[in-house]
Amino acid sequence: MNVKVVIFDWDGTLIDSVDHIADSLHQAATDLGYPELEREAYRDIIGLGMIEALERLYPGLSREEMVRIREGYAGYFFQKVTTPQNVFEGIAPMIADLRGIGRGCSVATGKSRRGLEGALTSSGLGVHFDITRCADETRSKPDPLMLEEILSFYGYAPEEAVMVGDTRYDLDMARRIGMPAIGVEWGVHKRDVLEQYDPHAVVSSVAELRRVLGL
Repeated sequence: MNVKVVIFDWDGTLIDSVDHIADSLHQAATDLGYPELEREAYRDIIGLGMIEALERLYPGLSREEMVRIREGYAGYFFQKVTTPQNVFEGIAPMIADLRGIGRGCSVATGKSRRGLEGALTSSGLGVHFDITRCADETRSKPDPLMLEEILSFYGYAPEEAVMVGDTRYDLDMARRIGMPAIGVEWGVHKRDVLEQYDPHAVVSSVAELRRVLGL
């Protein structure tokens, strides 16, 4: 692909964290007496901002109830620090190679700013990204506002960038502003779901992602 910037989702795309997020959310909710849902339900909302995720999991929650679950979730989630070992194999050198050929790299994530800032440093990936946007400082996916803000930073049009993500929220977000997208199968949603959002490609390995990106 001949694009100027590659915009990555974080959890499930760059970082092997999906199970930890689902477990932390499940534990936080059930600790407070909320119904235990199927494991897939907790996985399916990964990529959304926390408020939007909780609204889908437990409709009708008050803001106070959401705060309690979020605090419980943070308590579990931050017990584990993201390390370079949590980065999917091949991701770090691929991003370094993208920078080496002059492409911009950035992150658009459903994580909170607090969650992303620590992970950027502890994962070793943070040095590669020009700009990062989080759900708690803009609008949650699939609203495309975070992509629009990233494009504004660079001064690029949507067709000059590509969104790389593992969820339908990533691909839907890109589609809404006419940005090409690449779905990756090693995270939350599989090919049959990702292909419903008209991606440029769906890939099953980092090696295949490199080829699609022209590395």
